[in-house]
Amino acid sequence: MIKDNILSKISRLNEATKKPSLKGLKSKRGSRYLKCILLLVALNVSSCKDYLDVVPDNVATIENAFKLRNEAEKYLFTCYSFLPKNGDGWYNVGMFAGDEMWLPQASQAQWHAAFRIAQGQQNKDAPLFDEWSGLRKGGGNGWEHLKMFRGIRHCNIFLENIKDENKVPDLTIDERERWIGEVEFLKAFYHFYLFRMYGPIPIMDENSPIAEPNAVRQPVDDVVTYISDLLDESVKKLPPRIVDENSQLGRITQPIALAVKAKLWLFAASPLFNGNTDYAGFANHDGTVLFNRQYDQTKWVKARDAAKAAIEAAEANGHFLYTYKNDVLQLSDEIKTQLNIRNAVTGRWGPEAIWALSNSYMNNEFLAMPPVERSPHNDRGQTRGAWAAPLKIAKMFYTKNGVPIEEDKTLDYSDYMAVRTAEMSERYYIEPTYRTARLNFDREPRFYASLGFDGSIWYMKDGNATGADENTFYIRSKNSEKAGFGDYMNWNETGYFIKKLVHWESTTNSTSAPAWKGYPWPEIRLADLYLMYAEALNETGEAAEAIVYVDKLRERAGLKGVAESWSTYSKNPAKFTNQNGLREIIQQERLIELAFEGHRFWDLRRWKLAGEELNKDITGLNITSKTTEGYNSERVVFSQKFIVPRDYLWPIGNFDTRRNPNLVENPGW
Repeated sequence: MIKDNILSKISRLNEATKKPSLKGLKSKRGSRYLKCILLLVALNVSSCKDYLDVVPDNVATIENAFKLRNEAEKYLFTCYSFLPKNGDGWYNVGMFAGDEMWLPQASQAQWHAAFRIAQGQQNKDAPLFDEWSGLRKGGGNGWEHLKMFRGIRHCNIFLENIKDENKVPDLTIDERERWIGEVEFLKAFYHFYLFRMYGPIPIMDENSPIAEPNAVRQPVDDVVTYISDLLDESVKKLPPRIVDENSQLGRITQPIALAVKAKLWLFAASPLFNGNTDYAGFANHDGTVLFNRQYDQTKWVKARDAAKAAIEAAEANGHFLYTYKNDVLQLSDEIKTQLNIRNAVTGRWGPEAIWALSNSYMNNEFLAMPPVERSPHNDRGQTRGAWAAPLKIAKMFYTKNGVPIEEDKTLDYSDYMAVRTAEMSERYYIEPTYRTARLNFDREPRFYASLGFDGSIWYMKDGNATGADENTFYIRSKNSEKAGFGDYMNWNETGYFIKKLVHWESTTNSTSAPAWKGYPWPEIRLADLYLMYAEALNETGEAAEAIVYVDKLRERAGLKGVAESWSTYSKNPAKFTNQNGLREIIQQERLIELAFEGHRFWDLRRWKLAGEELNKDITGLNITSKTTEGYNSERVVFSQKFIVPRDYLWPIGNFDTRRNPNLVENPGW
């Protein structure tokens, strides 16, 4: 099994940093903060290190941290330690702050900052999922996370010292160059992470605290250019691939940096940041305009070129779309196609994962998987299935003909809650003779690979003594059934479970606790890059090439190409022949292919579609019913509200705007 040294080194570093430095806590932060810190140190409260300039291994000063390679490497991993923990749903804002996944409404056992944002509880007094403030603990209602400006400051300290060739004399020239490239990337990514949340941000190119008076927000276009240039600098110094996979998997490579650059320009070219007149009057106190009101077509050209460069680098270094091969279990074609989709996400260090987060393994499989039939394991504390997909997400997937359910002229979904009986030919999707909603029949393979529902097959390798896909696990989720409502703390609010995030080789068919496989979170997949490229190609008038890259993913998902599917099955057969129609197709393809991976939340914002989608009701099945007809009826779970344009950007918050009067708050807050 591959050993992950980065993760272990970060863990050891966190344990080692018990002695904080007081460097930087001068009068500019205020004597009351210094007194508080000194008091807590005196009381030996180890969490005080969260507020300070931490240096590794009990080294007393920054200078000592750069005397030898061993100590400098620890500081390198300090810079890495601020990467997002997106493999944990508690920390992945994209998973739960929008409308893609929902938690039990009447039980707050699993609620967290991101899910409270989804319910309209964001505020400027104590911002939820606050990544801005570097001084106070919590960041709003107990939220504790990364504080990106602190991460940027550590990167600046590292670069300032490691670029001095008089320091770290036992570091080779090549390694010094690589380390500089890695931290330049991290610094650029942390700026991008903040830009995506807050829009115009201060550019922190030197080591200075965010509270200093000169920290003012910069125009969006300046921020994007700065990040892009810094990524270009990092690419020159980074290796094209990881050679020593036993100890260095997870460290930054050229394809990772180029992929982040592609994502940066995709955001910059999208409607939220490109000619957005909603922010026409948004300016600093000195009159500096922060949003350019003029649409700039060249941003799409840059997004296209960046995506192409990232794809070429990725493919040249061994990345390709995953497909399930070497089948020793003699699985059906239907299950193998589903594994194409599932394993592209859950496979450890799979070929499709351009950037897998070694600091954050997926650790919530038990929240995605429900208790299933034919498994002796029935402990709801171990397989909770509490992560739920709203009904509109289930409706989002295509029919088996590869077009939206409302467009398919051969299949009728007008009464999508009508009950129907599954046939033997559908046994790899739904338990034969089982009665479930019309919505669950005749859907594309990604629907069955991504979702579980009452009566659906849930294939796991250990679901059958031989690993076969006949007589395997299936779900019963009406009230009082094995996966249904009635548990005192865990239930699925909508009736749709998140199968896609559960590794097919996790061991659940035993009387002991499940053995979850776990996998490093795939922050960027090649599929993501293909869709970025297709989107940019369409916007630059290159529709034919855009369709080529969409069709690569459709073929892997067991569907016909865009042109054939729409021409043959859609009520709007010419939709793909015009830019607006193809834009809708690419957007839906992206939402389907990357479902439950934390992308929808950000995509709806950059497309300026959140005002439409996040003002729709969250609905689900009637989970409290014990009858088939009663269960398969739609009910409103929650009425979401999204205020435009306020909710497109995070509030900085009163704490930071008051301590730095040069910071202007985002509009509406």
